[in-house]
Amino acid sequence: MDGISLAVAEGELFTLLGPSGCGKTTLLRMIAGFADVERGSIWFGDQRIDCLPAHRRNIGMVFQSYAVFPNLTVEQNVAYGLRARKASRQDIRDRVAEALALVRLPDHGARWPHELSGGQLQRVAIARSLVIKPAVLLFDEPLSNLDAQLRTHMRVEIRRLQQSLGLTALYVTHDQEEALAISDRIAVLRGGRVEQVGPPEAIYRTPQTAFVAAFMGATNIIPGVVTGFDGAATTVAAGGAAFLVRGQAGAPGAKILLSVRPETMRPMDRPGADGPVLAVQLQLREFLGPLLRLHAALPDGTPIRIVTLGGQGVPPAADGTLNLAYDPAQIIAFPAP
Repeated sequence: MDGISLAVAEGELFTLLGPSGCGKTTLLRMIAGFADVERGSIWFGDQRIDCLPAHRRNIGMVFQSYAVFPNLTVEQNVAYGLRARKASRQDIRDRVAEALALVRLPDHGARWPHELSGGQLQRVAIARSLVIKPAVLLFDEPLSNLDAQLRTHMRVEIRRLQQSLGLTALYVTHDQEEALAISDRIAVLRGGRVEQVGPPEAIYRTPQTAFVAAFMGATNIIPGVVTGFDGAATTVAAGGAAFLVRGQAGAPGAKILLSVRPETMRPMDRPGADGPVLAVQLQLREFLGPLLRLHAALPDGTPIRIVTLGGQGVPPAADGTLNLAYDPAQIIAFPAP
């Protein structure tokens, strides 16, 4: 961790996102009490908690590996934290039933972990964290062991629970789509530092660095040089073509990087008068059901990807040329390193 300072609002689902080794799990472990804080402090409201042992921080944690005890039934697993807190039998019974109902496993209390699917095991782990009524709920890549379809279903369930209960949650993932789908805000981490913090749409549409642009979903990063500015848009020579970027992206001669999202370019039959057009050479089509991914090359051979709705692919000209319309406001420029 390198000088990180973050504030999470009560009732917010705040995601720590970044590649492997960026520090997101380390930060989560520091909050949970599993790793020491050498400098700085961690607070829940007006209570400093980094000086407290882990069991006194009133935190629930859901792990990637479920961490469900195989020798205990579902009901016993969920009740574990309450028994450690010496709750009464009736209170344990009532709160376990309530937690299992919340995760939609009301009739699974008597089952053993080996009788459950991966998604059901993760629900048990969530119920075990919810039953103690934590001040903060921590998720450490909870869906990475599930298949793609179940991951999509479970992230909806987690978001539903978090919103309905008004929980404050910190969620760690390296999956950009997962972060965009469930978060109120996202902190993108890189090398122990925060690159950008903001709502999902702002992180995706207005990245502050080339790293964030490239990490948050697919984008084309194209090196270029500023060739002019007309008071409204900057002209950039990149990939053997001329791009327009809204606003002033740099002084003439400045080296920059352009971020061009694949979905911001629209194939068209022929150049029109509704904005700038880029001519590329089509190389490959990928039909992905609702989407069509096009692999093309700029005039100097630089690869560029385009994504369009599956039924709206425009055939290229006889020589393989494909015309792409784009909005200069949707191209982001960054200073070249």
